[in-house]
Amino acid sequence: MTRIAIVTDIHHGAPSHTKRGDTALELLAAFAEWTNGQKPDMVLDLGDRISDVDSQTDARLEREVAEIFARIDAPVHHVCGNHDRDHLSVAENEEILGVPLVSEVIDLGAWQLALWRADARIHRNVPRPGFDLPESDLLWLSRMAQQAAKPTLLASHVPISGHAQTGNYYFQRSPGLSTYPQAERARAALAQARVPVAAIAGHVHWNTVTTVDGIPHMTQQSLTESFTTAGEPARAWGMLELGDTVHWQVFGDDPFETRLPPARHRWTPALAPRPADLAAE
Repeated sequence: MTRIAIVTDIHHGAPSHTKRGDTALELLAAFAEWTNGQKPDMVLDLGDRISDVDSQTDARLEREVAEIFARIDAPVHHVCGNHDRDHLSVAENEEILGVPLVSEVIDLGAWQLALWRADARIHRNVPRPGFDLPESDLLWLSRMAQQAAKPTLLASHVPISGHAQTGNYYFQRSPGLSTYPQAERARAALAQARVPVAAIAGHVHWNTVTTVDGIPHMTQQSLTESFTTAGEPARAWGMLELGDTVHWQVFGDDPFETRLPPARHRWTPALAPRPADLAAE
C-alpha cells in the first residue's frame, strides 16, 4: 500500500472571486502539520500555488508557499498550474521550489506514479484564449503509457477526462478552459496502457470521479475554494491509497470518499451512429 497526501489549488494571495487566498498560508500550514502526523509515503502538490499578479509579486508568493512545504517530512512532488506560470517560467518555479519540474515516472513498488508536468500556461493574447498542449507533452504521455509495466497513477494539473462542468462556478460557461483542446488525444494516449491506470488532477476546483474507457479520472477540490462551501474556504486536502483498489478520501468542509478498481481492461468501443440517429440530425 502506497499512501499519498494531496493538496491542490492553494491560491495564496489576495481573495479573488470565490478563491479565499487570504486563508491559504494558514490552511497550508495545517496541511503540513496533518501530513507529518499521517506519515504518508509522499506528498503531491497539483499546482496553482498562488493567485498571480506580476512576476515580482508571484515570486514572493511562491517563496512563501515553498517555505511551508519545506516543513513537511515526506518527499514533496510539485506540478505547475496555470497561475504558477502566468508570470513565472518553469525554471523560476524550479529555482523557488528547489526541485526539477519535468515529467517523470516514480517507482512506488507495486505501482508507479507518472508525474505529467504538461504545459499548464493559459495563452491569453490569442483569438481563442486557453491551454495548448504541446505535442512533446502528448508524446511523453503516449510513450509512458506504452511502456508502463505496472499499475500507474497519472498526476497532472489540468484534467483530461472531458467531464461536464455543469454547476461549476468557473467553468460552466467556459468549459474550454477546464481542459486541453487536445484532451481526446490525451485520453487515447493514456488508453494505450495495458496495465491498470487511474488519473488525478486539480484545476477545476471540485471533487469529481469520471470513468472514461474504464479509466477513473479524479479531480480534487481546491484548498481555498468557497463556491461549494457558502463563502468559507473548503479546507480541502486528500489522502490517496494505492493497493488492490484506489482509495481516495478528501477531508475538510467539502468531504468526499471513493474506492475504485483501476481499469484492468479497456472498454468495448462505442457503437457507431445508427441511421435513426443520423436522420434526427
